[in-house]
Formats: sequence, structure tokens, C-alpha cells
Amino acid sequence: MEEGDFVVTPPGAWHDHGNPSDRPMIWLDGLDIPMVQFFDASFFERHPQEEQPLTREPGDSLARYGANMLPVDFDDRRPVSPIFSYPYARSREALERMRRQDEWDPCHGLKLRYIDPKSGDFAMPTIAPFLQLLPKGFRTARYRSTDATVFTPVEGHGRSVIDGQAFEWGPRDIFVVPSWRTVRHEADIATRHNRGHDDVIHPWADDDVLQRRHRFHRTRIHDLPDDEDRTPRNRGGRCRHRCQVDPVIDRARVEQDGSG
Repeated sequence: MEEGDFVVTPPGAWHDHGNPSDRPMIWLDGLDIPMVQFFDASFFERHPQEEQPLTREPGDSLARYGANMLPVDFDDRRPVSPIFSYPYARSREALERMRRQDEWDPCHGLKLRYIDPKSGDFAMPTIAPFLQLLPKGFRTARYRSTDATVFTPVEGHGRSVIDGQAFEWGPRDIFVVPSWRTVRHEADIATRHNRGHDDVIHPWADDDVLQRRHRFHRTRIHDLPDDEDRTPRNRGGRCRHRCQVDPVIDRARVEQDGSG
């Protein structure tokens, strides 16, 4: 495990933690315990040994399932990714290559989902994990969504304005955008005293997966005035791509609760 890596703990699987280095290590656990406890389906069991025996070499799952291929005899239909660790260096390189296309979502910059390679669904059945890049000087449009999202910056500095209140952040900070609160993200710009830096953030939504599956998910975009649009390389013009609200999902919400 390296800084910025995304690691999955599959349900019903043995796992233990260790640190063989001479330096302390801290990681952030994103847990779905409240949801599991709501369904009264939480279990805990100790392994008979102090450490579980290792049966595969490090990197085995990425080699088997992370190269757009699957073993010929693979038949695992559990709704969780067979990849244990998603290395940050590899995911960061994907963002870096995508930026060359110069296509920026006005709400998210560049944002990729961590997926289960055997199905294309999110890597976990209850939490939606992402990796997001905001180039230096990027200022997103305001938007709000029905999923609550936890953000953990990995690189760079910036701020997020949540319901009109600004929160400064940098690497290893943690901040939360509650459900249906407006938010705008800003990456620091280059100045005489600060070269600026691209921002890379780990967002994960607590119920985005289930909301989309049951057609409850909804996003609303609040566009910035033209004179406030600071999309890089578009020189104040509009992004070529807009955040999309699924019209079918939007209609389902209207029919469900009568709201517009």
C-alpha cells in the first residue's frame, strides 16, 4: 500500500493489517457499517491464526483482472471487485493522459470511477469511489447532488465552497459535502509566491451506488456567469461538456415525490 492507493476489503473475506516498515502509517477507512447495521447483517469473526497465510504473491489480483482480461476459467459473480489494490501511480497516469484531450467537465474537471472489471459497476456494491483531477486555476460550476460525498485530497491545495461557506484544503485533509448542498471546488492558481499545483482528490459517495440502482439519484447544476468561468485553456469560454442529469432519473424523482 502506497500513498494515494485505493484498497478494497471484500465482504466475507479474511483481512488483517500490518506495517513492516520503521515508519508509522495512517490510512482512511471508508465504511458502510451504518447501512449494513440497518439491514441487521453485520458479522465479525476472528481468524484462528495471528496472521492469515498468504496464498498469492503481491500484485496477483491486478495482473489477473486489471489488464482488461479475465482468467479463462473465471466464474465469480459476487458484486465486488476481484482487484484488491488500485495503485495510485497507475490511476494518476490515466488522469494525466486524459488531460491531453483538453475536455473538462465543468462540475468535476476530470473524474474517473474505480470499477469492478468483471461487470463495469463500481468497485464496491455500497460505496462509489472516484479519483478526480482539477488543474491549477480550475474553478468548477456549482452543483448539488443527492449523494453525500467524502473528499480526501492527495495532491495540491484549494478550497470548496459548500452552501456559501469556504473550506480550505490540502493533502491528507478530509471534508464532506452533505446530500443536496451546493458545492463549488477551486484549485489554487499560480501567483508570484505560489507556482500552483494540479489538485488530485479521492471522492467517495456513501450511497451513490444504491441511489443510481434504484433510480433515486439526482444532480442539479448551477451555472456560473460567463465572466466568472475560469475553465483552463478555454480562455473564459464555456466547457465543451456539461454535467448531465439523467432525464429518466429526474422524471422518476418527480413521479415519486411530486417535486420539480
